Amino acid sequence: MKDLFFGQGTGHSIMLLAFVIAAGLMLGKIRVKGVSLGSTWILFVGILLSHFGFRADSSLLHFLKEFGLILFVFSIGLQVGPGFFHSFKSGGLKLNMLAVALVLIGVVTTYIIHLVTGENLVTLTGVMSGAVTNTPGLGAAQQTYLDATSGSFVHEINTAEVASSLASGYAVAYPIGVLGVILVLMLTKALFKVDLKKEENEMNSRETGMDSPQRLAFSIKNPAVFGKTILEASHAIENKFIISRIYRDGAVTVPVASTVLHENDDVLVVTAQSSVEAVTMLFGEQIDMPKEAWDKIDASMEVRKLTITRTSMTGKKLKDLKIRTTYGVSITRVNRGGIDLVANPDLIVQMGDSLLVVGHEKDINNVAKFVGNSRAGLNHPNLIPIFFGIALGVLFGSIPIVIPGIPQAIKFGLAGGPLIIAILLGYFGPKMKITTYTTMSANLMLREIGISIFLAAVGLGAGENFVSSIVNGGYWWILYGALITLIPTALTAILGRLLFKLNFYQICGLVSGSCTNPPVLAFAQNAYGTDYTSVSYATVYPLAMFMRVLMAQILILIAVA
Repeated sequence: MKDLFFGQGTGHSIMLLAFVIAAGLMLGKIRVKGVSLGSTWILFVGILLSHFGFRADSSLLHFLKEFGLILFVFSIGLQVGPGFFHSFKSGGLKLNMLAVALVLIGVVTTYIIHLVTGENLVTLTGVMSGAVTNTPGLGAAQQTYLDATSGSFVHEINTAEVASSLASGYAVAYPIGVLGVILVLMLTKALFKVDLKKEENEMNSRETGMDSPQRLAFSIKNPAVFGKTILEASHAIENKFIISRIYRDGAVTVPVASTVLHENDDVLVVTAQSSVEAVTMLFGEQIDMPKEAWDKIDASMEVRKLTITRTSMTGKKLKDLKIRTTYGVSITRVNRGGIDLVANPDLIVQMGDSLLVVGHEKDINNVAKFVGNSRAGLNHPNLIPIFFGIALGVLFGSIPIVIPGIPQAIKFGLAGGPLIIAILLGYFGPKMKITTYTTMSANLMLREIGISIFLAAVGLGAGENFVSSIVNGGYWWILYGALITLIPTALTAILGRLLFKLNFYQICGLVSGSCTNPPVLAFAQNAYGTDYTSVSYATVYPLAMFMRVLMAQILILIAVA
């Protein structure tokens, strides 16, 4: 029993980790003026207990820290993958330019502190890595230092002592790296008087953009389409549209591709916002006939939302399902992850997509059986792509990238590799008939477990030497770490808002991703809501990780030159 509470065995380590997580999450519920640090409290509970002598097995902690981080970033990658490339096209270059600027400002700040104070640049490199919570940067700096101070590069200073100061500087600055960025986000919100609801609505409109579905009613007045089938009429313009219903001679029908259009037919059309003008010219006259009016004359029809839960349908085009020709049911919209999409015949569907359909009750019931429409089917997790993706991500993150002039190869590491693979799986998986769908609750559970384990392991690992490092001169490292954290992030947040007109959620993702800072990402999502922060985080994270590792090595080479 004594070993269970005060030893370092597996049972003790797991119990201690669980207690740290539970206590941290309980403290995270405390709010001051509506703001809470959320799961970040786990880090500080771990540091506190470690300082007072509670130790966990070091090898187990190392594994849990890396595995927890992998679970966290992989679940984020799967979540943002479907919309990642759209986000990158619509602002990814701008975000990555700002991310590079933030990294470089941090490097310049570190070097200026070295020049002004005379603090050893090797130690400051450790402080910089902690100030941006970048463990791969610390590892690369340590390896580069050992390589550069061996053989003909032997330096006069004590190699072992300075190498140790790298880790100590990292440990001391890490909490500042978390709290400092959170402070910048809170001050940015207050300074610019951010209205979170307004910011969220703005992001929603950006996501749907010009391709948001529009429901319009037309009366056929264009002689060019008289007597033509819907398929023939659709070939007249490049813009896609769906005719969900036709009102003719007092009756409403669901048309198929071979339905012939007649003069004075009233049609209910769904098309993209960007196509409204072209579709209006095609049919001739838009009429004021709202959805409610169609519902009154449409008593025999039913509108229902069906969910694709058959894995075999992932990767198929909407037209290949032949729902309209087989069942006489029209698909007017597709909802994916809360975003409405036009039911374009070439749209590739995936498990979890919701189809808004119109038709007779009996026909819709048949379609429901065809697509699955089973909540139990969605609740069953698809674990094979997740674990296969993690394995592939670890392999990808271990591939060395050699840059001429840099003695140590760059790697994306155990966080960057899985994140990139998860994004690619989330985007290309359905097109390759790979089902990567997980419910939002399952994704959130995976994400929260991952970040909680990561923070607890970091806290328990850093607490042992935390106070002693501060007492023995490391209190200056706190100041240096604060400057390295606050100056770049504050400047980037202000420039992003004033000059580049970034949304607040984009700023949260930009800053946390550029600092490769999972705890801040978790804070921003918990405190401010929505997952838009994750998209920006994932957009800048790979390049930021690469730059962080590269800059840490360059600073070490300058220090020992």
